[in-house]
Amino acid sequence: MSDPSFEVTKPARDMGLLIHAASFAGYVFPFGSVLGPLIVWLMKRDEFEFANQCGKNCLNFKLSLMIYAMISAVLILVGVGVLLLAGLALLDIICTIIAIVKASDGIAYQYPLSIKFLK
Repeated sequence: MSDPSFEVTKPARDMGLLIHAASFAGYVFPFGSVLGPLIVWLMKRDEFEFANQCGKNCLNFKLSLMIYAMISAVLILVGVGVLLLAGLALLDIICTIIAIVKASDGIAYQYPLSIKFLK
């Protein structure tokens, strides 16, 4: 949820939306799902508190997914890893789209299954 102590302006919502959308770069470039949001977040976190919240939430989720994907890659040896990787990819796409829609409404989306690396 967004913090009621600050107003979420249109430029702040746009930056939050851009942070979440930048994570789709991972489907084009290696590590793009982390580097895309990280670059936008580092540039705008001091300017917009909403972008700071969105960036932390997005990066926590993407880093968590990378850990889960590494574990799933090892589990390919026992046969379940492929299904887990497919499920993670689907979870990534669905949650990122939800986060983009929520950011456009001024809500900092809390991704499921996120490990809190950045607080």
